[in-house]
Amino acid sequence: MKFTTLLILYLLLFTSCSDMSKNSEKTALVYPETKKTEVSDDYFGKEIIDPYRWLEDDRSEETEAWVKMQNKFTHSYLDKIPFRNEIEKKLSSIWNYEKISAPFKRGDNEYYYKNDGIQNQYVIYSKKDDEEAKVFLDPNTFSEDGTTSLGTLSFTIDGSIVAYSISEGGSDWRKIIVMDVVSKEILEDTLVDIKFSGISWKGNEGFFYSSYEKPKGSELSAKTDHHKLYYHKLGTNQKSDKIIFGGKKDEKRRYVGGQVTEDGKLLVISASESTSGNQLYLKDLSKKNSPIITAVANFDYDTYLLDNTDDKLLFVTNLEAPNMKVISVDANNPQSSNWIDVIPESENVITPSTGAGYIFAHYMVDAMSQIKQYDYNGKLIRTIELPGLGSAHGFSGNLEDDKLYYSFSNYHTPSSIYKLNPTSGKTELYWQPKIDFEPMDYESKQFFYTSKDGTKIPLTITYKKGISLDGNNPTILYGYGGFNISLTPSFSITNAIWMDLGGVYAVPNIRGGGEYGKAWHNAGTKMKKQNVFDDFIAAAEYLIENKYTRKEKLALSGGSNGGLLVAAVTNQRPDLMQVALPRVGVLDMLRYHTFTAGAGWNYDYGTAQDSKEMFEYLLKYSPVHSVRDSVDFPAVLVITGDHDDRVVPAHSFKYAAELQSKHTGVNPKLIRIETDAGHGAGTPVSKIIEAQSDILSFTLYNMGYKTLSELSEKDKD
Repeated sequence: MKFTTLLILYLLLFTSCSDMSKNSEKTALVYPETKKTEVSDDYFGKEIIDPYRWLEDDRSEETEAWVKMQNKFTHSYLDKIPFRNEIEKKLSSIWNYEKISAPFKRGDNEYYYKNDGIQNQYVIYSKKDDEEAKVFLDPNTFSEDGTTSLGTLSFTIDGSIVAYSISEGGSDWRKIIVMDVVSKEILEDTLVDIKFSGISWKGNEGFFYSSYEKPKGSELSAKTDHHKLYYHKLGTNQKSDKIIFGGKKDEKRRYVGGQVTEDGKLLVISASESTSGNQLYLKDLSKKNSPIITAVANFDYDTYLLDNTDDKLLFVTNLEAPNMKVISVDANNPQSSNWIDVIPESENVITPSTGAGYIFAHYMVDAMSQIKQYDYNGKLIRTIELPGLGSAHGFSGNLEDDKLYYSFSNYHTPSSIYKLNPTSGKTELYWQPKIDFEPMDYESKQFFYTSKDGTKIPLTITYKKGISLDGNNPTILYGYGGFNISLTPSFSITNAIWMDLGGVYAVPNIRGGGEYGKAWHNAGTKMKKQNVFDDFIAAAEYLIENKYTRKEKLALSGGSNGGLLVAAVTNQRPDLMQVALPRVGVLDMLRYHTFTAGAGWNYDYGTAQDSKEMFEYLLKYSPVHSVRDSVDFPAVLVITGDHDDRVVPAHSFKYAAELQSKHTGVNPKLIRIETDAGHGAGTPVSKIIEAQSDILSFTLYNMGYKTLSELSEKDKD
């Protein structure tokens, strides 16, 4: 169906959206028609129809026309919500405060990120000793619309040269620019087509980076399945960059990265086939043509470099330690049989950093931070006293640093920066934001609820003090549950507005995440994935049973793997919530591995080609394939970016089309597609505010609120 035909159809259907604002009762929407084609695949003798396969080509004119049509239809709905503009004004107002990052030192300069308030991108400032800070790099000048963002920022050890990557339109494909720190002169041609890469310098001569060969469109090809580590010598053409690892048949891996030790002596190479488990290799950079030697030969566990002193390497690993430990390795004899424990595994997951010659072990205790300081031999120096219960990040720096910084926040406390004297252990407040939000008016409480199989799950609930547990509080339940990623307390301006309006914000630490180590992660992978959904369902039931909210006031929210979580639970339990907000979700579980980076997610999901049993398991919960006919689904707002090349937008396109095709009842099933946007990182603040205004408005409106004053009156009651 051509765009002109779709436009005529839209104009005919528009009145159904317009009528929404005129009637006190909702009326069923008549959605734009999405073409169906006769496409199918055979899985172990079972034919699976894929009528929206054509939407996988997100660069075709037909798909672009569909995107424009859906966006017009969606915004015709959102724009009629009476308090939508009021929410945007509130968000813009509270967002407009100064934010800075913890400083870090490179060479003679100290650097930090800063946003004056509602700048689209954070600006990097530099400062030497007691001199006034100056703008070092301003990503807001990279593009007129603010959609070009800064990625990795890497300085040489002496701080004289910097290499930084940029992303255009939210893409994971990056460019690398090399600049003289003092003169700001660009030193050479820009490197292009770089993906999933760090930048690690070898002296001032050049740097290591990683990439694939860039494909055409979204589909993987045999070449793009293999990541390579390159060495770029400064002043030479990118075409002459040497492949260090990944160029040989026996070196083909999906993810490859390289890190040079602080003393510049060793290159540590990590290679993996998925997002869990990696091989590790070492190369002596002090010797010409030195061989690459193997430190970890298989993919059974995760190991990464923490620091080194000469030939003594400090690794972090979960080999025989599901909660991670720090070990000492002799670079000349790095096999695991010779590893020595420095900080043994404990009952809590450890994520260490180093600075000023110390190890700072970040222990996760029921998703809250606890920091202990050790020397490089594993001797406990002290426990760092934190400002309260929440998340602390930082404690990293160079060997010679005499002060370190860390940030602290929780669900109702904006991030503040603290300065630590690593010798005395004295901590002092370095910077605190001035924001129109009073943390003392809010509180967080952690509870443990029981999931379907009896597992105890932690749940943190945050709200304005004094709320009534009468079941009438608008509530957002946010979850992730995958890829060993932990949800720890953090402050969100959007959530601040939500709670200021009287809303409750709840976060469960469900299985599939990393809050309790590798066993917790594995309990939510492959054919145990239903545990993740059951944990989330049980969290919703706990909130309802304890009268924080009720079905009509509950929204589920999550992004990426969390988008899968929300959509799968919505399909399984549409009676449980009033609003579902799946964002940039992995929603086609039969074909996810055929797009861009998707093949690397098989550790968590498995693939439909693995076995008949795995195929049937995926088919059962795959959101695109489990939308049922004649079911009164809740209000659904699917959210994605048209340039997302990590979780390609076809996932969201197909799911929205299925919902609209099979819809029953009056609750809207809409899709909001951000243009010139990717998976989320680097999104301009202006676009974030617009999107969050739409999401909050959609949520509250579909909970039955017609004005924000209704929420204010509830607070008075």
